[in-house]
Amino acid sequence: MMWNPKTALLTRVVTLAALVAAVLVAVTSPPPARDPAPLRIMGEIQHFSLERNPRTVKLPRFLDAGGRETSLDALRGKVVVLNFWATWCAPCVHELPSLDRLAAHFKGRPLALVALNEDRGGAAVAAPFLARLGLPNLALYIDPKGAVQRALGVASLPTTIIFDARGRLVGHLAMPADWAAPEALALVEHFVSQVR
Repeated sequence: MMWNPKTALLTRVVTLAALVAAVLVAVTSPPPARDPAPLRIMGEIQHFSLERNPRTVKLPRFLDAGGRETSLDALRGKVVVLNFWATWCAPCVHELPSLDRLAAHFKGRPLALVALNEDRGGAAVAAPFLARLGLPNLALYIDPKGAVQRALGVASLPTTIIFDARGRLVGHLAMPADWAAPEALALVEHFVSQVR
């Protein structure tokens, strides 16, 4: 086959056009969706137990600070950090300020922190106690008959359970922790960052 200058020029133009098109596609295409960073369960949350198969759990209703019934279903679309505590539980009381800082850290984001009090005296005992602690980001919720605690099989206080935005139980920690520690914030961020 003989060399043809017109064919050679046309081949170069087509090759250059294909190269330019490939570069434009690479530059203008959105980056591929990334999976969230893998969880690193360590430090303050080293005993946090992730659920292999997150599941939806139907739970009884409980009360807000005003005595109105509510439920976790009302919080769908948000990651829920559900913490069980009582005024007589020293580790719980020690943990509450870190939960307040956790709530402040995620303010304005799709996270609900539910500090569910287990005192039998209910709001009459828990509300003034919480007010004395001065934790502005911690809303009070009451489970005076322990119905939610029993439904989840919570055997010790404090216990913290995390539900994803779809209402599935994704993990729990049955001991106190500093929920404002970097590793705890990263754990919660893992689930909050997945909310669309």
